[in-house]
Amino acid sequence: MTPTHSTAPPDNAPDFAIEIEGLCKTYGANGGAGSKGGNEALKDVSLRVPRGSFFGLLGPNGAGKSTLINILAGLVIKTSGAARICGHDIERDMRNARRSIGVVPQELNIDPYFTPRELLEVQAGFYGVKKSDRRTTEVLDAVGLADKADAYARSLSGGMRRRLLVAKAMVHSPPVLILDEPSAGVDVDLRRQLWDRVGEMNRQGITVLLTTHYLEEAQALCDTIAIIDHGRLIACEATEGLIGRLDTKEMTITLDRDIDAVPETLSPYDVELNNGQALTFSYPPSKINSGEILAAVQAAGLTIIDINTREAELEDIFLQLTGHPDPAGK
Repeated sequence: MTPTHSTAPPDNAPDFAIEIEGLCKTYGANGGAGSKGGNEALKDVSLRVPRGSFFGLLGPNGAGKSTLINILAGLVIKTSGAARICGHDIERDMRNARRSIGVVPQELNIDPYFTPRELLEVQAGFYGVKKSDRRTTEVLDAVGLADKADAYARSLSGGMRRRLLVAKAMVHSPPVLILDEPSAGVDVDLRRQLWDRVGEMNRQGITVLLTTHYLEEAQALCDTIAIIDHGRLIACEATEGLIGRLDTKEMTITLDRDIDAVPETLSPYDVELNNGQALTFSYPPSKINSGEILAAVQAAGLTIIDINTREAELEDIFLQLTGHPDPAGK
């Protein structure tokens, strides 16, 4: 993959690509911001996105994720608080703040009668990028669309259109890339291709902020995750540490024969008998190790023929913190 031009931030860039302090947004009952009795979409949100990180912003539908992103992009005016992008205040230094981010929206807002090359040239013009400074071919190559540069956008597949949105967001070489549900409605293979491209950009130094309803996707990609619910930030830490909060693990042991009940010697453990031939143990790995359980099963005179374990996942902590079984809030 050919690197895009000047996408990584300079060495003297701030440690945090995005800094948010006490951010609030109230939509007034009559449509005005800050009206009494209005809807509080964001409530005193403070977070920092480390430079070069792959940062996940999660939450149920209506939690405030899109409002936060739209404030950063300059599409929504905050009620109070402060936000900086690469050190540039989004209000006092609006021009540089907006030049520092590229936003990939959830909607496929692509003119079907333009080619990818034309779309990127127009987008670069919007950002005031001089023709001599444009790297249209490099950007298209970076997202795997160089061979489709002169095809009509309407002829592109869904996955290609998603990658074209990424390319549009990168025409002005921003050091921060924000992706709002970029893989919604995209099949597994196309999602993989998209993440291969974005992952390479991240390895080149671009900070990626991702919102997604695919929790397994966030767990695999993001080094840091923040969770918003009802407009409030309820968690923000390294992915591994966040998942480790639960301190829970499951182990299912399949026996060589059916048994009628759990042996009395296994009663100290949280264990269930399933289908007469499987014992499922739930335990905190910080206090109980799997070897201890296996030894107890064997001491009970049972013969083990198979073992299956399940570690805590992001979905588990999401459910615990928000009360929603999935980030769509269903």
